[in-house]
Amino acid sequence: MFVTPAYAQAAGAAGDANFLIQFAPFILIFVIMYFLLIRPQQRKAKEHRDMLKNLRRGDVVVMQGGLIGKIVKVVDESELVLDVGDGTAKVQVRVAAGLVQQLRTKGEPVKEGN
Repeated sequence: MFVTPAYAQAAGAAGDANFLIQFAPFILIFVIMYFLLIRPQQRKAKEHRDMLKNLRRGDVVVMQGGLIGKIVKVVDESELVLDVGDGTAKVQVRVAAGLVQQLRTKGEPVKEGN
């Protein structure tokens, strides 16, 4: 009629193992998500930051809105001046550097005298 102490202790030990088995799928899902989603996204963000740091005059860039232009001047680390004209007209636009999506071509290095 009463449960013996030895039987009660054995049930507690089995509960701990059962607890780990229940959470194993969640741990496995987190590991898979880390390698398939989080890690590649962090790598892509790092490459984008490095690309933004290395922007210079003469580079042709594509903005997030689809605007394509040549960098005329790097105002500071957060602003650029783009030339979006077709060659006959000089149209310059001041844009946020963080909105640069892609670097099309690297320009020639700027000479020290310019």
